[in-house]
Amino acid sequence: MPSGRLPGACWMSLVFLLLIGCLLPAGVHGQYSLRFEPQDLVVPDGGSISVNCSTDCPHPQSFHLETFLPKKSLGQGSRWAAFQLSNVTNDSQILCSSFCYSFQLSTSSNITVYRFPDRVELAPLPPWQPVGENLTLSCQVAGGAPRASLTVVLLRGEEELSRQPAVGEATQVNATVLARREDHGANFSCRTELDLRPRGLGLFQNSSAPRQLRTFALPMRPPRLDVPRFLVGTSCQANCTLDGLFPASEAQVELALGDQTLNHTVERRKDSITATATSTWSAEQEGTREIVCTVTLGGETRETRENVTFYSFQGPILNLSELSAPEGTTVTVTCAAGSRVQVTLDGAPAVALGQPAQLQLNTTETDDKRRFFCNATLKVDGMTLYRNTSVQLRVLYGPKIDRAKCPKRLKWKDNTNHILECQARGNPDPHLRCVHQRSQLEVPVGTPFLVTLNYSGTYLCNAASSRGTYNLTVVMRVQDSNSAVVALMVALVILGLVTVLTALLYVFVIKRQSDTYQVNPRSPTWLPLRSRQPDQAGGEEPS
Repeated sequence: MPSGRLPGACWMSLVFLLLIGCLLPAGVHGQYSLRFEPQDLVVPDGGSISVNCSTDCPHPQSFHLETFLPKKSLGQGSRWAAFQLSNVTNDSQILCSSFCYSFQLSTSSNITVYRFPDRVELAPLPPWQPVGENLTLSCQVAGGAPRASLTVVLLRGEEELSRQPAVGEATQVNATVLARREDHGANFSCRTELDLRPRGLGLFQNSSAPRQLRTFALPMRPPRLDVPRFLVGTSCQANCTLDGLFPASEAQVELALGDQTLNHTVERRKDSITATATSTWSAEQEGTREIVCTVTLGGETRETRENVTFYSFQGPILNLSELSAPEGTTVTVTCAAGSRVQVTLDGAPAVALGQPAQLQLNTTETDDKRRFFCNATLKVDGMTLYRNTSVQLRVLYGPKIDRAKCPKRLKWKDNTNHILECQARGNPDPHLRCVHQRSQLEVPVGTPFLVTLNYSGTYLCNAASSRGTYNLTVVMRVQDSNSAVVALMVALVILGLVTVLTALLYVFVIKRQSDTYQVNPRSPTWLPLRSRQPDQAGGEEPS
């Protein structure tokens, strides 16, 4: 039966009653009335409702209720009648009539049916939503009445994004939002609001199941792949890194060598991801191959490919025929590497590509601890690679004491500190001792000691090892600390004696010669010599 329409018979009765009302005398028509309680009824879909039809006419007759709904009389009084309407499924209008003094009175009321939506559903969200791009939310609503009181609200969590009225029996409400990083993991939903508060009932809400959004950010640049030129048989690493992605915890990374996936570890830090593969390459992989790094996030991938050259660069291997050789022994030094490797050995003539280099020497003392160096060179795809190694030769020779560091004679003063600097060399290292030849007193070598008079004498310094012995003598003279004073006094005494003797010589020899006269014996006359006194004062003559 159509909603809100009465059957033909009811309409005819209603029209008849209205015509009668129009023909009533003005006094009766305006003096009394008929009314419904409650007015403008609101009923849930399929529900029941009780109505009361009453009048202020003193003596009304026969109350009648006109409706297509199932009805039942609940009782009747002198000026009222109550009815129950059931199975209310559509909006409709009911009509109540009565007679007052043979004149008919009538009134009508509207019944509004309300129902909740049969379907409130948020359309599925994309598996991944790029950050910074628009996201369209769609809420699908079916059913619900009255539609004029029905509103659709789109929500992010508890935040309202859009509020729109429902239109038509089936409604789809859309809203567009910009996806953000903070929306990752957020719940989106929609709800309907049936507002019957103006009709005295209240606000009814019906929500959809929430849907969780996953947002992501993946830069357009490819990941950075760090790959060295791996050596066969060597454990090496390949690192693949991509920065600026979100969320890094959801990103997947893969490293592959050709069609072989490499075992790797993954490290995530904030907005970056790094994969590290460690592996040992085999000889079968020698040559140029491709290594691929792939980062996947939000259904999108970024990829980097690098060509890697695997090569065999073994050695160089440096050997000595004897690592420890006695002095005078012939030692052979050999350096070798792969067939495509050029080797050079210090002191050896140049050799052809792939040939070993060799050197022979007759060992001497100066070759002890000598280090031999071997360099290997390999050219791969226009790139020159270098490796080198070294080995040390030990020459076994007898002990020796360097006279330049161990003086033959030493002159020291009593009660002073000194160091006997004698050193011995040899391989194996010799043991050096310096012992007084008479007293067998051993003097410390290489360490400070207090020199006393009893250290004076000749010492025999002996260096001994499994290769033999070597002897050297050292004369140590220790002076008494008072000997210098005695020597000075002796020198002064001698100087004094020399001075006195010189003075006496002058007085008794040179002076005497100045008072002697020679007489010519040929003179015919001569007089005896007499001593002469000095001139007297006042010009006295001599007597």
